[in-house]
Amino acid sequence: MASTSKIKYLILFLFICNISIAQTKRYSTANAHSHNDYLSTSPFYLAYQNGFASIEADIFPVNGKLVVAHSKKEINIQHTLKKIYLDPMLRELSSDPARRIKLLVDIKDNYKESLDLLQRELIYLQSYISSPGLTNPLTILITGTRPPPSEYKNYPAYIFFDDDLKLSHKLDEWERVGQVSLAFSRFSKWKGEGKPDKQDIKKLKHTVDSVHKAGKTIRFWAAPDNLASWKVQKKLGVDLIGTDRIDDLGRFLRE
Repeated sequence: MASTSKIKYLILFLFICNISIAQTKRYSTANAHSHNDYLSTSPFYLAYQNGFASIEADIFPVNGKLVVAHSKKEINIQHTLKKIYLDPMLRELSSDPARRIKLLVDIKDNYKESLDLLQRELIYLQSYISSPGLTNPLTILITGTRPPPSEYKNYPAYIFFDDDLKLSHKLDEWERVGQVSLAFSRFSKWKGEGKPDKQDIKKLKHTVDSVHKAGKTIRFWAAPDNLASWKVQKKLGVDLIGTDRIDDLGRFLRE
């Protein structure tokens, strides 16, 4: 009887601790994502020096190389993924291996060619890249024009995929999902002014909690990019807050 009571008290204690942990989630600049980072005043470095843990780059395959650009008309063959991101990452991670960073590669065209080229260009960063069961400084995530879940097995284990919860997954395919990214507009039309609708907040909170229960982190893209929105996302428990205002979000999260 006594031992049963002890077990009950232990379960209650752990339950209270879990609630406490969930309610006191601490945010830092490691919860920041630099959206379209290549458009910033100093690609990679501005976000990295602000302590951001996630950086996004849009890519196109061009003449056997991956080029960073938002659209085809903006392509400059000198702006390669290797030059703007991979080389700087190698320099920084070699001097600070304790730092953690996600590179969100947004494929804009031809995912098969793009992923083949990416594997080739990542060769000299292999010792820094995470894979299932192996935590290393750099995590590679694929978003945008990506393969269907049934094709995930065709790619190396160190390549994780961003998911939008629109396609079903088998268990092994879901294990290759590195995070969930959803359009904010799927849940709310709030523009970051005034108070968001209570029903919208409920939908957003339910989604965040559901993704967490499924064992994944979550971010919302195209959410209002201002102080009010950042505060709401913190209250919701969003893991990565995206921004084009790197210095402003960095300052907010540090404070």
